[in-house]
Amino acid sequence: MKLNDIRDNPGARKGRIRVGRGIGSGKGKTGGRGQKGQKSRSGVAIKGFEGGQMPLHMRLPKRGFNNPFGKDFAEVNIGMVQKFIDAKKLDGKKDVTEDALRAAGLVRGGKDGVRLLGKGEIKAKVKFVVAGASKGAIEAVEKAGGSVEVTAPAKAEKAAEKAD
Repeated sequence: MKLNDIRDNPGARKGRIRVGRGIGSGKGKTGGRGQKGQKSRSGVAIKGFEGGQMPLHMRLPKRGFNNPFGKDFAEVNIGMVQKFIDAKKLDGKKDVTEDALRAAGLVRGGKDGVRLLGKGEIKAKVKFVVAGASKGAIEAVEKAGGSVEVTAPAKAEKAAEKAD
């Protein structure tokens, strides 16, 4: 047997149906679209349309509020930071910044920086430089002998400069 002898089993691959290629093909004339009507014509996209009845996505009530000015933080728990320090993926002796967390693969996303949350416990004495932190996270880090420096977002700094 050679490489050029290898074939699929008969019937393993089914050819595509060529629509609109003569009446003898079984899919000729109307091409499987039936007679007349909107869907027999080209350029039709009726995704949510229900024949004039109010579509389901419009009948259901709206819920919640999407704040266009809300901050988008990448969140990281202190327990996970401790885990990464123990696994030597993160250097606890240097400042733990957003760049260090991203390089370690602990954080993804978050256009407005990293926010530190207090789930888990931290034993290492670490200095964090992050865009935000919860009260519980700050208390836990300070209890372990570390510190948290919350940097102000760039937009807030620009607004403060204009006010002066």
